[in-house]
Amino acid sequence: MNQTILVLLPVEERHQKLLESCAPGCSFLYRLPDTVLPREVMEANIIIGCPPARYLRDSDELEWLQCSSAGVEAYLAPGVLPPKALLTNATGAYGLAISEHMLGMLLEIFKRLHTYRDAQHQHQWKSQGQVRSIYGSTILVLGMGDIGGEFAKRVKALGAYVIGVRRRDASRPDYADEVHLTDKLDELLPRADVVAASLPGTRETFHLLDARRLNLMKEGAVFLNVGRGNLVDTQALCDALERGRLSGAGLDVTDPEPLPPDHPLWDLPSAVITPHVSGFYHLPETLERIVRISADNLRAYLAGEPLRNLIDFQTGYRRVVPAASPRKAEP
Repeated sequence: MNQTILVLLPVEERHQKLLESCAPGCSFLYRLPDTVLPREVMEANIIIGCPPARYLRDSDELEWLQCSSAGVEAYLAPGVLPPKALLTNATGAYGLAISEHMLGMLLEIFKRLHTYRDAQHQHQWKSQGQVRSIYGSTILVLGMGDIGGEFAKRVKALGAYVIGVRRRDASRPDYADEVHLTDKLDELLPRADVVAASLPGTRETFHLLDARRLNLMKEGAVFLNVGRGNLVDTQALCDALERGRLSGAGLDVTDPEPLPPDHPLWDLPSAVITPHVSGFYHLPETLERIVRISADNLRAYLAGEPLRNLIDFQTGYRRVVPAASPRKAEP
């Protein structure tokens, strides 16, 4: 079988050897998303990485897109992918990097490290007041997948009471004290000292945290968001921070994104903002995991076996039950 495989990852030679060992006889082309040509995308049968979505509308040869990201909303719109093309994501690659980033932001806010940094810039040797502890706090984790689950494990180990929220399946892993479905969110928000979100961008999650729900949160709670910025109404979040309703927010994602230089979020002293960098390849292990997931899926695809992380186009989430074989391998 001679398939054309386009790889849009910053791979090293050892990564190339691994991928090519999974697809003998196939043709590989290595590019990066910002340098790949539209023609190269259009000619590929398999793409590993995240091509510009606008390049895919005429890619009639594409059979399968293995995204290097966990979020795939750019590829879900009608007409972006060919009708029979499969879509998989890189869930499982980002839990380590992003959960540690979340923990770092939470400790920065709880221990007022951001205000000490501000004081340092002013050459001020002065106490910033009382701090808080993860130990004994109640942390509500919205999304208990790879990222949310890894974060829950870390704060549980530090002594937090962990409540998880899932779209479906309320079974409780050992690193959570409670797990509920999304329909219980209004009851859970007032209980939480920290609300930590790692949800994808879907119709159901758009402005899930609106002004009403932000007002349901406990006075002085902290909000963390590493999923998609449009989970929260940004203006309502600014208002809640300005009024002191929330004591802090750690945001690796915003709406809009990039955050404009004149946006009021920048100047809120209780906001800790990073420019959507908790994942990507800043932690080298993340790339290693993406390559391993892609290699395993490539081997499975060419063998006609079920794929890991296959996306349901209707929900935007991974399919819960492994899908039937995408197609039979050719002799």
